[in-house]
Amino acid sequence: MNAVDFSIHDDPIEIAQTLASEFAKTAAARDRQGGNPKNERDQLRTSGLLSLSIPQQYGGIGADWTTIFNTIRIIAQADSSLAHVYGFHHLLIATVQLFSQPEQYARWFEQTAQRQLFWGNALNPLDQRVQIEQLSEVEYSFHGDKSFCSGSMDSDFLLCSGYLNDQLLIGVIPSQREGIHFLGDWNNMGQRQTDSGTTHFEQVKIFKDELLLNPGPLSTPFASLRPLIAQLIFVHLFLGVAEGAFETARQAVQQQKAWFKSSAETAVQDAYIQKHFAEFYVQLESVRLLTEKAVKLLQQAWQQGEQLTAQQRGEVSVVIATSKIAATQSSLFITQNIFQVMGARATTAQLNLDRFWRNVRTQTLHDPIDYKYQEVGEWVLTGKVPEPSFYS
Repeated sequence: MNAVDFSIHDDPIEIAQTLASEFAKTAAARDRQGGNPKNERDQLRTSGLLSLSIPQQYGGIGADWTTIFNTIRIIAQADSSLAHVYGFHHLLIATVQLFSQPEQYARWFEQTAQRQLFWGNALNPLDQRVQIEQLSEVEYSFHGDKSFCSGSMDSDFLLCSGYLNDQLLIGVIPSQREGIHFLGDWNNMGQRQTDSGTTHFEQVKIFKDELLLNPGPLSTPFASLRPLIAQLIFVHLFLGVAEGAFETARQAVQQQKAWFKSSAETAVQDAYIQKHFAEFYVQLESVRLLTEKAVKLLQQAWQQGEQLTAQQRGEVSVVIATSKIAATQSSLFITQNIFQVMGARATTAQLNLDRFWRNVRTQTLHDPIDYKYQEVGEWVLTGKVPEPSFYS
């Protein structure tokens, strides 16, 4: 991909649109290839968007969540793998803000903003294979494998977790620290360039001042916003993919003739084609409106900080779960049914249009949607808001 020049004065939305246009040119080929999208990740570095969520006092842009999520959605329209690792970068920065104090994370954020560093994920609290040994009062050792480490390869900082006896500890370390090995074993049917494979820790040294202990994981209603941010990243991924598939199909039918039994001459005049696009549009608009409401409430909760109550946090989680359900169902429906309007020629392997469906089908399995239904249903019937966890 050719390099694109960006300025710190450029609008983040316009930057995301420029990147998406570039990523779209090679998305189909790179999806078949899999592996690490090094060139595209470097484009994200030079774009300045990696500083978007870093507060201004640390050299970042300090954008609001509406802007951050919209850049994720725009990139997902072209390439959901890149949107995934880019979105997780901002999730990890938010995690550090929520789980620790400014005197601890200031240096990490300043380095990230100055050098446009990329953050990678090795958190996955359900995978308890990484065990921690305390070597001294200030030094620990991480050992074991961690799965689903999205964006870990080609990252600069790594957010990692392990268990010291039964206690979950989360730390921030340089990705190239001795003993860290990225196995490159991600070869799934979708999200093929997220590098979501295994990270192996071979007696990796981690120091106490690198552990996020104050206030720590999910310890307060404010700290518990972390999983809600993650869920909204998924919502914007699904919405972006659905929008990308919709636009691909809309452009395709502009050039098509109507089916021979149709009374219309062109596909865009065919009543059945029009009906399908109306269904797609209604679903997209519904998700957009639900998502807009969810982001607005999250932003308000974020601004409340430690004044946020458990009930307020729970009410935000219900709205986000609602948008997650809608985005999941709509993205699967649209990415599956675009072929109904484009016809058999759209199934050629050269176009690789099934990647839209494969990507959302893969990513929507991150955590079972059935439990989002359960949470919303319980709230509707009893008024009980969901308990915070790393997935709700």
